[in-house]
Amino acid sequence: MEFKNTFGLFFYLKKTRINKKGEAPIYFRITVNGVRTALSLHQSVKLNLWDTNLGLVKGNTQYAKSINREIKLVESKILEYSNNLRSLGIEITSANLKNALLGKGVQQEKEEIKKIIEIFTEHNQKLEKLIDIDYSKSTITKYNTTLKHLKSFLLYNYKKTDLEVTKINNEFVTDYEIYLKTKKDCSHNTTMKYITIFKKIIKIAMANDWLKKDPFFNYKISVKKTERPFLTDEELKRIIDKQFKQERLEIVKDTFLFSCFTGLAHSDLKKLTPKNIAVGSDGNMWVMVNRTKTDVSSHIPVLPVTAKLIEKYKFHPYCIDMGVLLPVLSNQKMNAYLKEIADICGIDKKLTTHIARHTFATTVTLNNDVPIETVSKMLGHSSIKMTKIYAKLLDKKVGRDMEHLHDKFNIAI
Repeated sequence: MEFKNTFGLFFYLKKTRINKKGEAPIYFRITVNGVRTALSLHQSVKLNLWDTNLGLVKGNTQYAKSINREIKLVESKILEYSNNLRSLGIEITSANLKNALLGKGVQQEKEEIKKIIEIFTEHNQKLEKLIDIDYSKSTITKYNTTLKHLKSFLLYNYKKTDLEVTKINNEFVTDYEIYLKTKKDCSHNTTMKYITIFKKIIKIAMANDWLKKDPFFNYKISVKKTERPFLTDEELKRIIDKQFKQERLEIVKDTFLFSCFTGLAHSDLKKLTPKNIAVGSDGNMWVMVNRTKTDVSSHIPVLPVTAKLIEKYKFHPYCIDMGVLLPVLSNQKMNAYLKEIADICGIDKKLTTHIARHTFATTVTLNNDVPIETVSKMLGHSSIKMTKIYAKLLDKKVGRDMEHLHDKFNIAI
């Protein structure tokens, strides 16, 4: 039942506590200005006898009538207590109404208001329990980084370590965006990623009635299109032809090239084992994995260069000890050593592990006439739309595709 849209009373079954008789306890929730508290009616009922819409027990049995009388009695008492509080000039809160029902003083219990860092921290702790089940470590890292930035923003802007979630509004979101761009020197797209993660936490707060008004109303999360760098044929050949005396650079070069010719992201490359190499229905060798990021199956043919790299590290001590296919370093170390490799090979691009994936999509496949549908399948994308981001055409392919028009339009004017 509703009272002037300021608070509500809702009766429901707590289905997580079903007893041996198949009965669930009846609870009721008092919500005042978006803040709620719950109490037990100390009665149980079978699930099929409960009317969810009416919040009552179905039927005309004495048992049903008895419980329904109690429900109506609670409704009546809530209305009576709220009127009493209003007449006494005492603030009507869910905690005060709960205390009145329990026979306690209305001001003995302070109404709990959830705080944003508290909510965010609890959320991340739950996610960490699901690492390698539903989420990858990189996903958890993004959430923890966003939380870290939010903490520093609160200290900078509010001089607080936490803030009541009810105080978060559109201005807060806008100020947080400005803070990320100016104080943390984040690019626009990186800022939008952090804001998107923060929005997910706000949705959790709203779903739990801890926050009534959406602070993201009228706020647009926009992503700017960016050029995704990749290696050309000539640059790729420079790396292939270069022999490094330092083992660390040779290993990074080889694992990087493996990604260039398979399209595997670093997280997928690192977890590869010999079991991921299998003979396909065509009789050839294939790399078969489930992508860490999307959990989509990805099957990639083993090209000659890939086969040589597999053979090269077949008996490497690290691979044997760890049961992996390649001695892949951490993403941070690989990116540091790839910068060194780029300098040595005279490549004026910021080499990263992800450039290998871009190179496979663009230089190795699409620009060699591999259909985009096939590339999408090998990349483990859930839709062609994702693959189109990589669909860059090099000048040589454009020239090749247009070559047949030279003679056709070689006419006198």
